[in-house]
Amino acid sequence: MATKQGKKDNRLSDKEAMHLAETTDVSPKQAKDLAEKYGKAKAKKEAKNFKAEG
Repeated sequence: MATKQGKKDNRLSDKEAMHLAETTDVSPKQAKDLAEKYGKAKAKKEAKNFKAEG
């Protein structure tokens, strides 16, 4: 399987997802989904917005 060159790896490890989930009150799956969509750097901010909207 070929990999995409130049694309950042925005996947969170299980440990990172659990930490984000605990600090922002989203589920670990939601944390991983947000990181893939917005990138690791913006995942925490987006997780806070995600829970505020819901």
